[in-house]
Amino acid sequence: MNSSHNTTQFINKDAFAKSIGIKLLEVSKGYARAELTINPTHLNGLQTVHGGVIFTLADLAFAAAANSHDCPAMAININISYMKAVSEGTLIAEAIELSKSNKLATYNVIVTSDAGDHIAHFHGMAYRKKTVEK
Repeated sequence: MNSSHNTTQFINKDAFAKSIGIKLLEVSKGYARAELTINPTHLNGLQTVHGGVIFTLADLAFAAAANSHDCPAMAININISYMKAVSEGTLIAEAIELSKSNKLATYNVIVTSDAGDHIAHFHGMAYRKKTVEK
């Protein structure tokens, strides 16, 4: 099995991401792309997409990219900036690996709307484990 297939299987076990409708579109070494079609349950009191929904979309793309090297990885530091509010359409998160060592890896995730607007910028650092704990 190739690592992108293993990563996809791993990410597809994310019950929370699945429950809000996030779909993993693509995974390769150090890269991932995911999408979410906005529906009324994603909106906050101002009728724009809740920041937690946007964060979860970006986090799933980050997790897929970070775990694409056949080495379990988990977030140790994340920063997100929200650029523009959105209320409808589809959001796309694209995660790109910036650096990777034996223990740490960093990623940028850009969340855009289907209209091409920048919605959020997410920067994450992952700790790369040598073995999976049971």
